[in-house]
Amino acid sequence: MKKRLLLCFVCAIVLFLIVISTDNDFIQNVSPFAEPGDYDNITCYETEVGANALQEFDPESESDSPLENRNIFFHETSCFDDNSLTLNVRQACAVESAAKMNPNTNVYLFFVSVSKINDRSKEIFNRLQTYPNIKIRRIYPEKYVKNTPLELWYKSSVLRKSRWPRSHMSDILRYLTLWKYGGIYLDLDVIVTTSLESLTNFVGAEDKNNVAAGVMGFDATALGRRVADACIRDLKTNFRGNVWGNNGPGVITRTLKNICSTEYIRDMTTARCHGFKVFPPSAFYPIHYLNWKTYFETKNKNATMKMLEKSMAIHVWNKLSNSEKVHVNSDVPYTLVARKHCPNIFNNCGTIF
Repeated sequence: MKKRLLLCFVCAIVLFLIVISTDNDFIQNVSPFAEPGDYDNITCYETEVGANALQEFDPESESDSPLENRNIFFHETSCFDDNSLTLNVRQACAVESAAKMNPNTNVYLFFVSVSKINDRSKEIFNRLQTYPNIKIRRIYPEKYVKNTPLELWYKSSVLRKSRWPRSHMSDILRYLTLWKYGGIYLDLDVIVTTSLESLTNFVGAEDKNNVAAGVMGFDATALGRRVADACIRDLKTNFRGNVWGNNGPGVITRTLKNICSTEYIRDMTTARCHGFKVFPPSAFYPIHYLNWKTYFETKNKNATMKMLEKSMAIHVWNKLSNSEKVHVNSDVPYTLVARKHCPNIFNNCGTIF
């Protein structure tokens, strides 16, 4: 009897491990990526701008107007206290690498918090703005959703009922921004390693089972509009505030399953997806999140760097890796990539990157 009980227990553990390693919704519902502070309110999103705060984004102005299919967007949806608007060096590296590798593209960094830039971050902001194609702006969500399919839906306070309102705001903004302007959306925990200017209508697979939403692009063609419209409809219809990834990767995954008429990522060929490209994990997610420490270890460094050479950008899983300290004089894969692709930030960040 004891042996049977032990065998049942072992089988249950094995089954559990299989489930959590393959079921993305399960993982995200248990929320290993959740930050304790992410339950806080989001009143900062609508606080009116004060003196010396970030300039508000004005798409009608000559300086802010998005280009046709040559835009890269980042969003920072955290709330900050007064005078404490912060951008850390790894986030700044993402923005610099995008601007450096795509000089003919407008690179937008949108904040939703009203706070003023704190002294610690002023130098980072100043260094980013030495790139003429970087534009750092504030947006007001209430204004941003006006005259879009999400206007009434957003006003229903659906976001305030979310378990992770700030993260889910990021999900909303990435799809809405691409719907409004077209271009490429990037997470702030990437490093861009090659030009993305020739890419249109694409997304990257995280692994053989999941399409990710950390790097994706929709252009202004009929195909781009079709995918953008479908993503917005899916977001409205299937939004779930109690599942971490349902409104980010879940949206583009469900949309592509419908457009490509398949349940399987492996079958999402460009032909089957009517011209939309689903890149393999090697393009943007060469290191799976379960192996995120590989970026920060010298063990098998040469093999890792060889793997990264095939990537157009690397995603470093900030929710898992953000507390991993990296010395600038180390030669772990992450610093080797950063030193090359965001030199202005990397060479002026102090001793820790």
